[in-house]
Amino acid sequence: MAEAKPAKKRRRPGRPKSALREEIFNLPNILTMGRVAAIPLVMWQMELSDPCAAGGQWLALRAAFWATTLFAVASITDFLDGWLARNLNLQSAFGKFLDPLADKLLVLACLVELVHLGRTPAWMAILLLSREVAITGLRAIAADEGFDVPSDRWGKWKTALQMVGLVGLLIHFELHTDFIVLSGTVDYHKVGALMLTLSMVFSVGSAAGYLGNFFGQAFKRRTAKVAA
Repeated sequence: MAEAKPAKKRRRPGRPKSALREEIFNLPNILTMGRVAAIPLVMWQMELSDPCAAGGQWLALRAAFWATTLFAVASITDFLDGWLARNLNLQSAFGKFLDPLADKLLVLACLVELVHLGRTPAWMAILLLSREVAITGLRAIAADEGFDVPSDRWGKWKTALQMVGLVGLLIHFELHTDFIVLSGTVDYHKVGALMLTLSMVFSVGSAAGYLGNFFGQAFKRRTAKVAA
């Protein structure tokens, strides 16, 4: 009697490795991954921007310059990767996951380091970060329910003011400036602290907008299901 041959395992259908590789390692996602890779470099230079840690005022100024430059370049890639993904039709699930995560990690790292350096109060950092975590969770729930909670003007202003505020706090020192609206000796720490405080106001406003949008859409969907 012939022995029965073991049944061949069926391969689960899936995308080819080459397609998956192209989806992950496309240009927008590479820029996003570069933003994540820049985070430890930014924190390292921020740590050296303390004159005591750097070993002198000049070395601290140089470290502050590099920390600010790296942060600014990383922030620019935040806008650039989204623009490239839309215009080159390179949007992917991986990119949609990694892009907001990279933004949150960059801001989180800078705020934690600023608190460590004594340049911003811990309560402000906790409030801003709590808002980011809450909105990220809200968007995840919305995506699971099948709808989107888009950003509004409050959120865009919050992001812009937050980035400007962080740049000011990264520069930190009083420097002589002659650039368009800024002329003379500018205390960048005070400018950064003001912008970050304003961003906190817009942060609360945008959070209220997100909550209203979320519960409004959730109520409409629930009502439509009951009516059906």
